[in-house]
Amino acid sequence: MTPVKGIFGMCLLLLCGEYVSSAMTVDIPQKVYKVARGDDVTIPCKFTPPVGDPNIVVTWSADSDQPDQPEMTITTYLYTKGTLKLPTVTKGYKGKATPQYDIQQGVANLQLRGVTSTDTRMYECKVQNTDDEDGSQSDTASLVVLVAPSTPDCKIAGVAEYGQNINLTCLSQEGTPKPTYKWASLDVNNIPRPNPPKTTEQNGILSLYNISKDTSGYFICTSTNEIRSAKCNITLAVMLPSMNMASTFGILGGVAAAVIILGIIIFFCCCRKKNKPEEYEMGNPEGGEYTDTDPKARADSPIAPVKFEEEPRVQNADRRDLPDDRSVKSNDRRSDYDDRRDQYSDRRDDRSDRRERYERDDRYDDRRDRYEDRSDRYEDRRDRYDDRHDRRDDRDDRRDQYDSDRYSDRYDSRDRPPSVPPSIPPNKPRDQRNLV
Repeated sequence: MTPVKGIFGMCLLLLCGEYVSSAMTVDIPQKVYKVARGDDVTIPCKFTPPVGDPNIVVTWSADSDQPDQPEMTITTYLYTKGTLKLPTVTKGYKGKATPQYDIQQGVANLQLRGVTSTDTRMYECKVQNTDDEDGSQSDTASLVVLVAPSTPDCKIAGVAEYGQNINLTCLSQEGTPKPTYKWASLDVNNIPRPNPPKTTEQNGILSLYNISKDTSGYFICTSTNEIRSAKCNITLAVMLPSMNMASTFGILGGVAAAVIILGIIIFFCCCRKKNKPEEYEMGNPEGGEYTDTDPKARADSPIAPVKFEEEPRVQNADRRDLPDDRSVKSNDRRSDYDDRRDQYSDRRDDRSDRRERYERDDRYDDRRDRYEDRSDRYEDRRDRYDDRHDRRDDRDDRRDQYDSDRYSDRYDSRDRPPSVPPSIPPNKPRDQRNLV
């Protein structure tokens, strides 16, 4: 009984060992690993340690950039008969990928340094027993390289005027995963406030409707993903509605035309006032007031006073004709008054003409005085010139006298006696007067 059990147990043990050896498992604990750009990451891979001395091949690979391309091999190493051959790393991952392994403990991890956005892909850990074709296992995991949002760019789309509808846009050029956006508002005193009524916000676009002065203030946009956040702000100043260019030019043209017309009217008014004849009141030529009741004024006035004859007394029967006679006399007196006024104006004009002639005579006298001054200066210069000329002649005379005296001295200093005349050349003709 016992031997049978022993033999059966041994068989069962061998069958179980063979099953365990063929039932190798490979496991990556997580399906997704997230890491910030520029950091190092290690993707763990665990498998069932082998029994005995099997031949084990460990391979790490990653999905290709193109869907129709085969996987890219990162590293491969072989464990055989208790000996591990040095792992090989493909050219594209040298200096970046490093295998971390312990075959006896069932560890075959992969470390990546300084990951970038291009390292976001699917990775596979594959462990194969070469002695058992059916004993290969593998597992996969995704690596997501997170990129912090870049500083968003805030802009105003539309015209910030009363009654207009505008959009405030916020966008980060970088960010993995895609960042989310949130707008906040502050009034002109930097006090937080809720967004204006009927405001919509979607994908970083804040839509403002029927804006007014109360809409003015500061708007802050926050861009956020799993790593960190970034902000931008914008100042909104709602202005009064602006007029279009045609209206502006029309108003300016109307104002310019009004100014021109007003200037023309003022010019004609000034010219008319300037050409209007001046009216003078009757008065004394010396400036005093002239009155008919002042006998001295009438005597001194160049205009002879008019003597009126005393009206004869009439009877009551003839008084009906008196008003007509008075009217005629009044008209005559008015005519005389106009005549005196015209004479006074003529005398005033004559006086003005004489004053103008006097002024011209004064100007002529001034010019004549200036001419005489110039003539005097010319005479002075001519006298100075004559003096210099006389001094020059005296100097020349003195020089000639000096030269003559010096020549005489030299002639007297010779050895020849001054009483003996010089010899006459033989060929010189004789003076005919001495032959007489």
